[in-house]
Amino acid sequence: MNSNKKIIIGLVGESGSGKDTVADYLEEKYGAILMRFADPLRETLSLYVQNFSREDLQWLSFALRNRFGNKVLSEALRQKIDSIDEGIVFINGMRVPEDYDFVKSFSNSFVVYVTLDQKSRWKRIYNRQEKSDDKVSFEKFQEMEKAEIEVSIPKIGGKADFRIDNTGTKEELFAKVDELVYSLQNPVDKTPS
Repeated sequence: MNSNKKIIIGLVGESGSGKDTVADYLEEKYGAILMRFADPLRETLSLYVQNFSREDLQWLSFALRNRFGNKVLSEALRQKIDSIDEGIVFINGMRVPEDYDFVKSFSNSFVVYVTLDQKSRWKRIYNRQEKSDDKVSFEKFQEMEKAEIEVSIPKIGGKADFRIDNTGTKEELFAKVDELVYSLQNPVDKTPS
């Protein structure tokens, strides 16, 4: 890989699909720089509430985007990304079409959709209990996924450059990520000779 080259990867996927697992793996194995659209939201909520829920994050995101426009969170990331010269930068938590446009506004950028069926995602979230509202019924989980801030995720995923189906083991997921990173770092030259 050209040492002056920067790769921007936008991760999109519904809650429980494995985005954070992919993000952690990219960070650990490849030294990728992690950025999340939700980081400013988490920081803000943690000032006021010790245990906040996914619904709290959704509410604050909606309120900020409603007040200041859908680009409010992505523009906060642009300055950080522009200051990086090389390596892999990945942005986790794309949720609205403007997030997709933001990632694709960078040269050498790719959107990766990490996906898993709804029932399996609910089971993972129910068992991990990271947020105060993780232990909800499947029916409530289905209702939560109809929130305005969640409904664009499959549409963005449909436009993604790559799709990772996370139905297997962690090792299988990591193998798919390794293949993806290799293909991004070693693109096939398609110019005729």
